[in-house]
Amino acid sequence: MIVYDPRFLDHVASPLHVERPERLGSIVTRLQREGLFTEVTKAVPASLADLERVHRTPYLNLFRTLGEGLLDPETAVHPSTFEIASLAAGAVLHATRIAVRDGRPTVALVRPPGHHAGPDYGGGFCYLNNVAIAAAAQVAEGQRVAIVDYDAHHGNGTRDIFADSTNVLYLSTHEYGIYPGTGPAEDVGEAEGRGFTVNIPFRAGCGDASYAVAYEAIVEPILKQFRPDVLLVSLGVDAHYRDPLTSLVLSSPGYVDLLGRTAALAARLCGNRVVVALEGGYHLEALSEVLAGVVGRLQGRSIGYTLTDVLDSDVHGRGAIEATTRAHGAFWNLR
Repeated sequence: MIVYDPRFLDHVASPLHVERPERLGSIVTRLQREGLFTEVTKAVPASLADLERVHRTPYLNLFRTLGEGLLDPETAVHPSTFEIASLAAGAVLHATRIAVRDGRPTVALVRPPGHHAGPDYGGGFCYLNNVAIAAAAQVAEGQRVAIVDYDAHHGNGTRDIFADSTNVLYLSTHEYGIYPGTGPAEDVGEAEGRGFTVNIPFRAGCGDASYAVAYEAIVEPILKQFRPDVLLVSLGVDAHYRDPLTSLVLSSPGYVDLLGRTAALAARLCGNRVVVALEGGYHLEALSEVLAGVVGRLQGRSIGYTLTDVLDSDVHGRGAIEATTRAHGAFWNLR
């Protein structure tokens, strides 16, 4: 199942902005060419009550009434922005409810992205935290939720929203030292939530081998021990070696294998209640190829890849993996 709305293409933060409508357009075109753009449904905007589970009312009031303005130099607000951002949040909410109700993987093709939006701030191209809003709705229903964030940038907003929660596990792989500058291995959460924030802070040059080892050594064992009822994936394709904004080097097959293994684990742990929600990714061919590969894998089909260079076969991220393992030794059984 795919949740998508063409109104997402109406969001233009500013001329020549890297987070542009062509991102989704390239994905839809590739999915159509592969015969994978099937079972597509729309959603309605998230309600104010949905948003207020994670965002504070003064921030929502500011965003809703700002008209023309800036949340940061790269995150412009226009009169239509609140409605479109609410629709993106509603789409991830809808995708999550489908996954929970039907026990089937669901993909939310949305923009603007969300994981940099925190309780009382936006930024980094993000206005409302789509995945966090969906997670909070499930927690309100008594569910335990795991969020795995494969975007190249640390999801500081998601981290801040759930830092003290024991019902939401937040696990992020990211390039450390770039925007937003957060997410060291030693950040394990706050108060009762210590241990439920897991950061794997890769350095430049980490790709297929590093992600594979991190998955086996950290991601899979922690998810198995947490045993979520629902698994949400914040999928940014900006860890790809062709992405213009970062220095991580995942290949297209490496990305799809990572998502495939995550989805297969969700099938065992929580009965296929898994949602993949689009975050970043700014090279159109890489973005469309990876999403087509992910949707194909979830539908039991394969596609042909062109962006297959393996630039990390030596586990350049071993230091980051060891640092995260040390930081979480008191909370999880990690080998």
